[in-house]
Amino acid sequence: MTTETERVNTGPVGFKPNSTLIVVGHGSTVNPDSSAPTFAHADTIRQKGFFADVLCAFWKEEPSLREVLRMTETEEVYVVPHFISEGYFTQKVIPRELELTGPITRRDHRVINYCEPVGNHPQMTELLLQRVSRTAPQIAPEQTSLLIVGHGTGLNENSAVAVKTQVNRIRARHIYAEVGAAYMEQEPLISDWLSLTHYSSVVVAPFFISDGLHSYEDIPVLLGIQSESTGAASQQDVFRRNPYSLGGRSLYYSGAIGTDPMMAEIILGMVHQFDRKRFSSAAGNGYDPRPA
Repeated sequence: MTTETERVNTGPVGFKPNSTLIVVGHGSTVNPDSSAPTFAHADTIRQKGFFADVLCAFWKEEPSLREVLRMTETEEVYVVPHFISEGYFTQKVIPRELELTGPITRRDHRVINYCEPVGNHPQMTELLLQRVSRTAPQIAPEQTSLLIVGHGTGLNENSAVAVKTQVNRIRARHIYAEVGAAYMEQEPLISDWLSLTHYSSVVVAPFFISDGLHSYEDIPVLLGIQSESTGAASQQDVFRRNPYSLGGRSLYYSGAIGTDPMMAEIILGMVHQFDRKRFSSAAGNGYDPRPA
């Protein structure tokens, strides 16, 4: 079992005094908690001093994607999508708004490196296990059902794939008695959690970036924790009342995985992963990664 003190091994990121890191989130016009994790992780990375600057940009909030590149003048920029999976926003919206031509865009004497979304990092499984362990530290894994929750079809079909990937990886470790996927808008539905699980302790972990409308309003109602939405996550304590006694089970409910402080290391890991792939390729074809 992974303990809280174990660190996620994301790989080293060297000092980049001529580079800016931009962490891109979705944002929300109705939920102030949506962008909070992105800002928090950016602050953590900024304090490490690896980059000349660390900025945030959003699709639905300020700073906007269209203006963020004008906020820095460094010769190199790394863009890391703070998203769980590949999909419409990472494949279409972000490249369009930033006018990217591919993983590496050379424009105006600048190199813009477009990294994969954080959900693609192989250490996300380790982070998820740490999150579950902290949510229910005293349970016996061999008597526990773990459900990983995604949105499902209707928003981004790749989110369901991301959940299934994590389920398969955790099952292969043989830690919990059973591990399953559940969704808000496709079967198996999270509202059917009682029939989906068969052990006395149940841990439900939302595989989302932020504690937004889904994790603090919709899912608690679907689980039966609450009869109706009670407001913003910052104004209620649904994640801190564990365990809940429902249907003869002890139910533990975790906050969204993207809110975990260790996500800052995952973001840095995406930069390291990008550099490793880029320079490995450059060694074979003579590519010069420096600005023109």
